[in-house]
Amino acid sequence: MCLNMNKLTRWIIIAVIVIGFVVLGIVRFVPHSNKEMGPGTPSAGSPVNRKALIVRAVIIREKSLQDGINISGSLIPNEEVNLSFETSGKITEICFEEGTEVRQGDVLARINDAPLQAQLKKQEAQLKLNEDRLYRQQTLLEKEAVSQETYQQAEASLSALKADIEEIHAKLAQTVLRAPFDGIIGLRQVSVGAYASPQTAVATLTNTSKLKIEFSVPERYAGVLKPGAPLTFKVEGETKEYNAVVYATNSIVDADTRTFSVRAIYDNSKRELVPGRYVSVSLVTRTFESTMAIPSEAIITEMGIDKVFLYKGGKAIPVDIMKGLRTDAEVQVVSGLEPGDTVITSGIMQLRTGMAVELKEIN
Repeated sequence: MCLNMNKLTRWIIIAVIVIGFVVLGIVRFVPHSNKEMGPGTPSAGSPVNRKALIVRAVIIREKSLQDGINISGSLIPNEEVNLSFETSGKITEICFEEGTEVRQGDVLARINDAPLQAQLKKQEAQLKLNEDRLYRQQTLLEKEAVSQETYQQAEASLSALKADIEEIHAKLAQTVLRAPFDGIIGLRQVSVGAYASPQTAVATLTNTSKLKIEFSVPERYAGVLKPGAPLTFKVEGETKEYNAVVYATNSIVDADTRTFSVRAIYDNSKRELVPGRYVSVSLVTRTFESTMAIPSEAIITEMGIDKVFLYKGGKAIPVDIMKGLRTDAEVQVVSGLEPGDTVITSGIMQLRTGMAVELKEIN
């Protein structure tokens, strides 16, 4: 029993000695390590020793910024009309060839005017008789051989006859179909011998020496887009770019589509284009001189506030901004930045206030 107690005591003493040496070694090691690091030196896990985030940035410079728009439209003729007679009758003559150019005033077709011609001859025969009668009545009136009333009746009869003749001439003019303007006449829809009325379309006359480009823009451009504004357009299936000029805008915004109708004019004297084709229109609506703009990806929005991060002394510093015009790639900055500021454009979602950053590329 005493032997077992002696063995237990020895093992306890050995364990106490070993623990003592371990504790002594730890105590001696810690002060030594701190001394090597020096006072105020941050540990390896401190924020200062974290690796800087590599980012791209742009330097803010004043520039000219244009507000442009790309939209689809259509080519329409400068002038176009469906030709028809002003009166009814049988067509007796067609004086044009389909698809040819005609001049203003050219006779295109006629309808039967024989009854009117007969009436005209009858009235013209009466005209000479009434003129002689009025002359005799005037001579007699000067001699006081007839009353003033008799002379006035003769005068009224002559005036009425002249009015009837003018009416017949007007009706005869309605039997002749003339070109109202220069243009190209299309395919005819009638033949000689057909009965035509004012509702009968004879052919379509189109003026294509100039073409109109018709398109609609969003309502925010109402009042901004003015006549005289230049634009370019391309025809579907072609790469060539054509130039045109806005000449008119609608007076109101379409309440259904919330768009604003615009028309431009193109000189088509070479007959390169034909009406009805689809076009892609590009135009500049506004130009801002000496303004600041940044890439749209540089902006983040938090709680309704727009901000960017500036690069200052190797750190990311947030700044609130106010946006203006937005284009396809850039956003105008109205306030919050100054020329010469360096705006970070990549890694935006990883940035925090005062975070260490390193510039990889700067424009």
